[in-house]
Amino acid sequence: MGGIEFQNRVKKQVTTYLYSMPNRLVNEQSPYLLQHANNPVDWYPWGDEPFNRAKQENKPVLVSIGYSACHWCHVMEHESFEDEETAAYMNDHFVCIKVDREEHPDVDHMYMDAVQAIGGSGGWPLNVFVTPDRAPFYGGTYYPPRPAYNRPSWMQLMQRMNEIWEKQHDEVLLQADQMVNHLRQASVQSAGENMNTPDEAFCKLIAGNLLKMADKEKGGFGNAPKFPGTMAITYLLEHHHFSGDEEALTHALISLDAMIAGGIYDQLNGGFSRYSTDRQWLAPHFEKMLYDNALLVSTLCDAYTITRNDKYKAIAEDTIAFVDRELKSTSGGYYCALDADSEGEEGKFYTWAWDEWIEALGENNEITEAYFGIKREGNWEGTNILHIAKPAEAIAVETGISLQQVETAVDEAKKKLLVKQSRRVRPGTDDKSLLSWNALMNMALSKASVAFGEEKYATAAEKHLQWMVSNFSVNGKLHHVWKNGKARIAAKLDDYAYLIYAMASFASASGDNQWITKASAMLEHVISDFDYDGCMFYYTSRQQQEIPVRKVDVYDGAVPSANAVMAHNLWICGMCMEKSSWVSRSAEMVGQMSCKTMRYAYSFGYWAALLQRRVAGMKMVVLSGEDSKAQSMNLNEAFHPAAYSIMSKNNKFELPILENKFFAGKLSIFVCSEQACLSPVNTVIEALSLIRKQT
Repeated sequence: MGGIEFQNRVKKQVTTYLYSMPNRLVNEQSPYLLQHANNPVDWYPWGDEPFNRAKQENKPVLVSIGYSACHWCHVMEHESFEDEETAAYMNDHFVCIKVDREEHPDVDHMYMDAVQAIGGSGGWPLNVFVTPDRAPFYGGTYYPPRPAYNRPSWMQLMQRMNEIWEKQHDEVLLQADQMVNHLRQASVQSAGENMNTPDEAFCKLIAGNLLKMADKEKGGFGNAPKFPGTMAITYLLEHHHFSGDEEALTHALISLDAMIAGGIYDQLNGGFSRYSTDRQWLAPHFEKMLYDNALLVSTLCDAYTITRNDKYKAIAEDTIAFVDRELKSTSGGYYCALDADSEGEEGKFYTWAWDEWIEALGENNEITEAYFGIKREGNWEGTNILHIAKPAEAIAVETGISLQQVETAVDEAKKKLLVKQSRRVRPGTDDKSLLSWNALMNMALSKASVAFGEEKYATAAEKHLQWMVSNFSVNGKLHHVWKNGKARIAAKLDDYAYLIYAMASFASASGDNQWITKASAMLEHVISDFDYDGCMFYYTSRQQQEIPVRKVDVYDGAVPSANAVMAHNLWICGMCMEKSSWVSRSAEMVGQMSCKTMRYAYSFGYWAALLQRRVAGMKMVVLSGEDSKAQSMNLNEAFHPAAYSIMSKNNKFELPILENKFFAGKLSIFVCSEQACLSPVNTVIEALSLIRKQT
């Protein structure tokens, strides 16, 4: 055996021995990082240590970002990061960092922006090559083990990155510096300029632009892949309320109906998957995220309040039940997600091959086969995704049996399928808790309590709100992640923004105004610690120095823009605390975004809703007197998205706006605009009339 061949063999044996042991990720809390803890790659978690080593050894850094429910992250791990030869090359030529994007959204935002600037698109897994000073110089998403999909193999890409690092080192550093400067400029220029004061015609243009994107046959927006688009749907629901536009309402409801009937909604367990891979909403990407379900509950509550169609209430309640059953910890918080995969296969837990269907239900199930769209050959990749292929009413007409008989057959089939499914290997649970996503779920609970008049949801919201404040706070400072009794990683702008709004939502739903006081104190902190020279807010605190770019994020992604939610918070807290500077800042933020909101309405849905409410005339409603709680429930039976209501049950003026608004033994309802409060009225009907009048 030649000397070089012998050395290579020994090196491989040593590598196999060393990396058959867990790597540094074994001590992490993130389920995604723990999934990679036995890779032969010498992974570091995010922090100073790997960058210090890179500086000492003059090596480039590979930052690989993903999350536990990501299917293609699992694929790349199996194909490349578990491969010893690939891992050996990574360990020799790079310092490798594995990042959970949900733990470090600021890191993900910066490197995602860089990759999108380089290649025009992004996604996960996100693989970025950066300097020891954390500046990105190249990156992409999934790379196969062999050249495919018009992209190089992972090994080819790494070899090229190593080559340019060694041979074009100065150019790489210059390009990285230019990228950082570009990202800084793009961040501060993300907000637009004020336009003329928007009016009803402006709001109609926004609705028109959304409807141009609409798939009017199948629901949703655009072609596959299709995401829920809850903020765009909410805008259309509210636009119908303010303008009477029937097309807006029709498309909003078609979209919700299509999702409810599709495979994106779990017909057995409840809960919505992340998105549909096809136009028809049949085949989801099977991961289930807390934030999607929270946002969909809120939108379904709006649909119910407008239409009084019990279907929307039932699906919202089933979704809450799913989240409580599948994503709630015994401590009281909510987990992040359920995986798309089980037993190494996407969707295996949720799909039904013909023989599995027959084994669960037996022969002669024509009714349920027609209802769920079951086919012997399968309706997706040789297996079946349950969806409502034919409504129960249509089956009753076709078969001549009663609707009740059809519904009974479907219910019995569901019970048997659930028993069969319970014996399968369950998808993994990402069992960390994020403050921002928990706050979104808390908002949904408060909204359900108001929309459905159900005290149980308000009780659940209060208990959960107290859990968040208690568990995510350490030494008076909020944190982003909680797991196993420990909160860590400094809170981001969306953590604060969503929590403030959750507090305000619960105060309105319950009449417990201490939460407005707490929200306002937290808002003061955000203004101090996240303020940007313009009217927007940075995504990270001024105390955080981990990344070279502080981002000003204004886009709605899968969740609402934290800046948009802060604009909403400034108005609510500003009105309650009578701080005109906060109210003015809210108006300035919305105005600054008006141009982009009109042009790119789908990407700025939350901003669009705020803008439309301002045009309609945002109102603060104070219900005062011993009967204020009951009358508040009556008020909330109506849909009034431009109004925020609070209650004053006694003459203790916890909030400045409540002063001189309590009269013993008498119900008084004050409707206030930014300019003044109108004279009190004594009935909900009169109050609703004042709410609907434009300022």
